[in-house]
Amino acid sequence: MAPRKTATVSSRKTAAKPAAKASNGGPVADFDRDEELKAYREMLLIRRFEEKAGQLYGMGFIGGFCHLYIGQEAVVVGMQMAQKEGDQVITAYRDHGHMLATGMEARGVMAELTGRRSGYSHGKGGSMHMFSKEKHFYGGHGIVGAQVSLGTGLAFANHYRGNGNVSIAYFGDGAANQGQVYESFNMAALWKLPIVYIVENNRYAMGTSTARATAQSNYSLRGSGFGIPGIQVDGMDVRAVKAAADEALEHCRSGKGPIILEMLTYRYRGHSMSDPAKYRSKDEVQKMRSEHDPIEQVKARLVEKGWASEDDLKAIDKDVRDIVADSADFAQADPEPDASELYTDILL
Repeated sequence: MAPRKTATVSSRKTAAKPAAKASNGGPVADFDRDEELKAYREMLLIRRFEEKAGQLYGMGFIGGFCHLYIGQEAVVVGMQMAQKEGDQVITAYRDHGHMLATGMEARGVMAELTGRRSGYSHGKGGSMHMFSKEKHFYGGHGIVGAQVSLGTGLAFANHYRGNGNVSIAYFGDGAANQGQVYESFNMAALWKLPIVYIVENNRYAMGTSTARATAQSNYSLRGSGFGIPGIQVDGMDVRAVKAAADEALEHCRSGKGPIILEMLTYRYRGHSMSDPAKYRSKDEVQKMRSEHDPIEQVKARLVEKGWASEDDLKAIDKDVRDIVADSADFAQADPEPDASELYTDILL
């Protein structure tokens, strides 16, 4: 009887608070104060930047298409927190958040959005087409699914060079039905390329819900025919994204080949600035905002744990707003490209 009594007493003494889990039951990373504050600041910068971009678009300073990342901030911030120097990022046209998360300057991104000389593509790419070799960001791409093939090429280069780097290729639930995606899966699995395929499942491919557009709406299973493992992740919880990113990157770096992460996320705005989003109810959007907002989740944890006061968080918000306002002022004052730029960066 003694061992059982000892075990009972011991278990009572060491009983711990149940480990936190994401809303879908998945694991979450155990963030310390600095990590929570970093996640909060990075996501808030993306949110405020996108809000300002939306304002400038409405005022006519941004032309062409403009796809905002509002609501999806936890995905790229959580992934970036797990990556190491040298890992590459490539994505689609909803790309401003990815640029900022990789460390690209707000001034340069906003200048490109407004078609100015100091933009990352010298004012010639706009919202959907800019890159930074220095930050290992290989572009937003306007052709649906194109970045998946290009990202697989980056992974092949890493594999060939044996440099230990991993390619991170983001694409949406709509692009997941493109044929070139599966050609890429096949090659990546065949050669065990170090690439993380991230499906940002925000529920709507432009204006069509996933339920109406796909026969297999669990996108984490899309690589099963090629032997590629997949994980469904609560993409509205930055801790869940970080935990999945750690696992996926270790999988790739250990030579096991590609892996798919399906990020269950949500965009608050329409597909692009020209989309009134009448295909969903306001109640649906408000429910996601009130119950699952990625930034508010971090804010609540910081206050609850006593890691930051409301005044501390307001100070962070002010600093972020100042950075964004500066980027907008800079972009509007920056000159447009000279006409001679029409003939540069052209492959003959």
